[in-house]
Amino acid sequence: MTGLRETKTTCCYCGVGCGVIVQSDGEKITGVRGDPDHPANFGRLCTKGSTLHLTANPVLQQQTRLLHPEMRATREAPRERASWDATMEFIAKKFAGTIRDHGPDSVAFYISGQLLTEDYYVFNKLAKGLIGTNNVDTNSRLCMSSAVAGYKQTLGADAPPACYEDFDHAEVVFIVGSNTAYAHPIIYRRIEDARKKNPALKMIVADPRRTDTARDADLHLPILPGTDVALFNGLLHICLWEGWIDDDYIDAHTEGFSELKRTVRDYTPKFVADTCGIREEDLLQAARWFGQSKSALSLYCQGLNQSASGTAKNAALINLHLATHQIGKPGAGPFSLTGQPNAMGGREVGGLANLLSAHRDMANPAHRAEVARLWGVDDVPSRPGKTAVEMFEAIRSGDIKVLWIACTNPAQSLPDQKLVREALKKAELVIVQEAYKTTATVDYADVLLPATTWGEKEGTVTNSERRITRFKPVLPKPEETRHDWEVVNDFARRLESLMGRNETIFPYAGVEDIWNEHRESTRGRDLDITGLSFQILEEQGPQQWPFPEGATQGKKRLYEDGVFPTANGRAKFVNTVYKPVAEPVDARFPFRLTTGRLRDQWHGMSRTGTVAQLFAHASEPAVMLAKIDMDRRLMKDGDLVHVTSRRGSQILPAIASDDIRSGQAFIGMHWGEEYVSGRGHEGDGTYGVNALTLPALCPSSKQPELKHAAVKILKAELPSRLLVFGWVEPSRALVLQSALRPTMRRFAYASCTLFGRDKTGVLFRSADDYPASAELVSEIETQFGMDGTDVLRYDDPRRGNARHILVRDGKLRAVSLSGDTSAEHWLKDYLESEQPVAALGRLLLMPSTKAPQGFKARGRIVCNCFNVAETEICETMATQDWINSGTPDAVLANLQGQLKCGTNCGSCVPELKKMILLQTPTSRAA
Repeated sequence: MTGLRETKTTCCYCGVGCGVIVQSDGEKITGVRGDPDHPANFGRLCTKGSTLHLTANPVLQQQTRLLHPEMRATREAPRERASWDATMEFIAKKFAGTIRDHGPDSVAFYISGQLLTEDYYVFNKLAKGLIGTNNVDTNSRLCMSSAVAGYKQTLGADAPPACYEDFDHAEVVFIVGSNTAYAHPIIYRRIEDARKKNPALKMIVADPRRTDTARDADLHLPILPGTDVALFNGLLHICLWEGWIDDDYIDAHTEGFSELKRTVRDYTPKFVADTCGIREEDLLQAARWFGQSKSALSLYCQGLNQSASGTAKNAALINLHLATHQIGKPGAGPFSLTGQPNAMGGREVGGLANLLSAHRDMANPAHRAEVARLWGVDDVPSRPGKTAVEMFEAIRSGDIKVLWIACTNPAQSLPDQKLVREALKKAELVIVQEAYKTTATVDYADVLLPATTWGEKEGTVTNSERRITRFKPVLPKPEETRHDWEVVNDFARRLESLMGRNETIFPYAGVEDIWNEHRESTRGRDLDITGLSFQILEEQGPQQWPFPEGATQGKKRLYEDGVFPTANGRAKFVNTVYKPVAEPVDARFPFRLTTGRLRDQWHGMSRTGTVAQLFAHASEPAVMLAKIDMDRRLMKDGDLVHVTSRRGSQILPAIASDDIRSGQAFIGMHWGEEYVSGRGHEGDGTYGVNALTLPALCPSSKQPELKHAAVKILKAELPSRLLVFGWVEPSRALVLQSALRPTMRRFAYASCTLFGRDKTGVLFRSADDYPASAELVSEIETQFGMDGTDVLRYDDPRRGNARHILVRDGKLRAVSLSGDTSAEHWLKDYLESEQPVAALGRLLLMPSTKAPQGFKARGRIVCNCFNVAETEICETMATQDWINSGTPDAVLANLQGQLKCGTNCGSCVPELKKMILLQTPTSRAA
């Protein structure tokens, strides 16, 4: 351990805000573990957080990191390395000229919930204070803007009222629109702990899919996509009918209930059950548990937010809490789970196109004057700027000329990718400020600005429970990278000079200067943090807001006194009316497509996608369908299908799933063109899942409908298959994956992912109407090193089949299968197991699909922490005495004791429970 040091910082993935202790040697990060003192996670980390050190591996970083500025003279020219001075001078002059000729609204900034609060603050000040445009929006628009609007409409401010400690006090946990076990695993661990301590605690899950979270629930409500408002109104109807509302609380602390009461009168149990596609008795049970509980806590995420009626869904749920007085007390409240690590911090500084710093309203002249006075400018604009989808529409139409993108990948994450890419091509100038050169958006950049990333940055983040944590640097900035705030600071001063300003409003020497100004902006506001300082955060650890001057600690939960941050101090009921989804299914597009998270991946995978072992649980892109739908269409697992919406099409393998009902389909939100693509119908390319999704917006929050689209699914008749996979030198794996991207466009369908654990492998899969040329196959194989004399070859041109095997040191190194690829099921497992091939003899090249006698494939990995496969779990269960083994919990304990699965991060525990429950006595005996 000599020479190693440890630094406390924060995980850079979801909004749980887990504390991380990072081990480093001054040049590289060598390990991570959970911070046992951090109140968000108490030492726990999920699969993603526990592999953070692998994403910072120098060998990977050399392949993925953007380390110096680049520019190109024309759109057609390649980018070339440039100095920071020349790059920033060029950008400043382009901005100044564009603003002079077309006005301040001709430029725009699209930023990220992964930025630190200080980065967010200076971007916001640059746009709204210096330039005079509100065209600064963020990918948090895709994540939390409906939650923001719902809180503001009902409670008066964007402030989640609950805290993580409330899990320990709740009698009912109502999870809706969230697969918490996957999306926020550490929160789910806390729920599991609470259920163990209090077996009477009831968990209700409303989700169209029977996710791992839903399977673990006491009651699952498998509502049809988009029917959440009807569900919440129906629950309130029953609570009213049964007398489970709190009239005294309503009279003393709220307004607007009479109008809502008239509306929900029509939401009878039968109407709601029919609308939502659930059983009436289940609806009644959910209402009974919620309404009769002393403390009911609701958790919700993108299933509510990413919707054309997202604000109404949020407000309808909050209505239910207000009417039953399930708010402002331990164990109760509507609790939105933040998707990104600092979406909350961005909301605090007004980082959306319709917000101002410290929860001020853009339409309020007094609020605008306060911000202008703090910033030292004459005024700030009153007209809301373009929100995410609107921004790209304005770029495509030519209204916005210059776009600056920071720390986000809109060419993967935004809906209707055809629109996004047309906009990026139309813009006069696209600037991308990014740490990774491998994202799809980088291809459209005229200017690239190299930014620091996790492990190098310093500042603050705020998590889902309003808790502010210091984000500490572990390593120095690599090569020519700069912190995001430093880039903005430099640019702003140059622009000030070109605009003729004599005195800068960007005087910052470090992040603490920025944070102190942000702190002052909160004085007297609902999120007042004037009692906090970097020193307090350093000495006393993470703190919740509000934390006003004179306070000794932050506030755990809000509104305990029944006073809300509205003009009259009362919460407001919103008259929420159920409206059908923005794009209903019909005869042409009969499937309801939903999207969501995979367990071990995060967002666009620019970080998690560099770690091979994180592909073990979900190894390749796929569309999940109900088995009955596949049987009706004569499909089997792995068959390729066209998934087509009114906006685009993507070919994917189909996989049968018992998670969803007939007529529905599910695709992981992470799969962009970096991992799956193809030629497209007219050779214009396909772009992954967001070629399909819908850009319809919630009228209040402007959040797009990413959770539901109407699609048709048809079998793809692509008889020619090609599969190449093999181990790749660590220094080349990600370079190879990126290099194969253009090749993927030469096939009707292609995907490219990683595999492995101690080694890194690359897997390329394609399909087409006709066999690939020998030259193209050879080109791909050569990139895998399959071009020497040690490649064993079997070719059958008449049948169009080929099998090429690279053997080195007596073991499989790479495999190429053309035509018949069915031997994949054992060859890939044989390669990964690194068994000697001498015993196989001719079997290596024979056209047989059978695995060697005695060889057992491990199959899918369930526990990533300890590399435990599904087959090993099933074999262990088969050897147990099931008759006397006791409860499922006892079986789980036995598995954990023997295999260690589920004993580290716990992310696989819900799946282990599912496997145990599926082992019926009959199947166990067999």
